[in-house]
Amino acid sequence: MGTLTVAVIGAGGRMGRQVCAAVEAADGLALGPRIDVGDDVAAVAGADVAVVFSVPHVALEHTLACIDAGVHVVVGTTGWDAAALDDVRAALEKAPDVGVLVAPNFALGAILLMRFAAIAARHYESVEIIELHHPDKVDAPSGTARHTAELIGAARRDAGLPPVPDATTTALDGARGASVDGVRVHSVRLRGLVAHEEVLLGGPGEQLTLRHDSFDRVSFMPGVLLGVRTVGSRPGLTVGLEHYLAD
Repeated sequence: MGTLTVAVIGAGGRMGRQVCAAVEAADGLALGPRIDVGDDVAAVAGADVAVVFSVPHVALEHTLACIDAGVHVVVGTTGWDAAALDDVRAALEKAPDVGVLVAPNFALGAILLMRFAAIAARHYESVEIIELHHPDKVDAPSGTARHTAELIGAARRDAGLPPVPDATTTALDGARGASVDGVRVHSVRLRGLVAHEEVLLGGPGEQLTLRHDSFDRVSFMPGVLLGVRTVGSRPGLTVGLEHYLAD
């Protein structure tokens, strides 16, 4: 395989700058167009892969533009809903050779936490999630926490478990967090944090705590590079980096 040219959309942001540096330092990759606010996204046409870390309200537009240009896409922007993913699937019907990865988290430890949580959730009566991020993050709960909750919810349904017990009848708004697929998710926004997630699982007489901490955005780069190198061989839409780790 020859050198892959990688465009970065959102190149001026915190994650975009880190991605540019990681691509420049990686073997077999060459940094292509760096696209930021005000730039023409059509510049991706010369790249093999585009990494999208633009802000949520334009990330879908950027992803669709890449698909239209025949460029594989690795998306790190969070906040995607089912309708946006359906738009991507519809665009890919016209570009069946293009691969798109939408990943709520690129830290390999976070991916493993999700997998461990889904396994453990089958064996515990109660489960809740706490996600902690810096206060500049615009979405809550985080995409990682939402994806974790969805995996846990699916695992509990497959195991035939009843809803998580909760006798709360009166509460202040937000006191019990958000309900995602039957799992309560609590969001903390605090200066000094980067990205952190804790899954609490409880049963009679015991508690299991699974936690992952990203102290620096460099922790996401191995996953981003894995996505860049793999997405071209996985046409269609993939949601979650864990599908690239299964092999």
